[in-house]
Amino acid sequence: MMARHERGAGMMAPYEYAVIQAMPRVERGELINVGVVLYSQRRDFLAARTHLHEGRLLALDANADLDAIRASLQSWEITCAGGADGGAARDLKQGERFRWMVAPRSTILRAGPVHMGLTEDPGAELDRLLALLVR
Repeated sequence: MMARHERGAGMMAPYEYAVIQAMPRVERGELINVGVVLYSQRRDFLAARTHLHEGRLLALDANADLDAIRASLQSWEITCAGGADGGAARDLKQGERFRWMVAPRSTILRAGPVHMGLTEDPGAELDRLLALLVR
């Protein structure tokens, strides 16, 4: 009964999130925010929401491959969902997938620092963070 109550609506639950950043020319160090990945163990929630502002990205690199970046962003969302389409991390538990996704890497897309918060509704919080930090 306690586990059900902890997951119930109206109770605050901790979550972790990171901003997904695009750095089309790694050597220049310039980036834009293109999404947010959010994980709440208590709410059994892992998801990413993305938004690519093409004009801002092209201002950093006029030759950026927008189709490849869009596909890579979609892979963040698919990896969160897990399952057969989840790529290399498909068999990992949610928390393991989150840690794998936010691990430092030198690629065009990467996660920024991990932050924490409390929410009753991780999906709504993810939408709020996307609007605040990306859009």
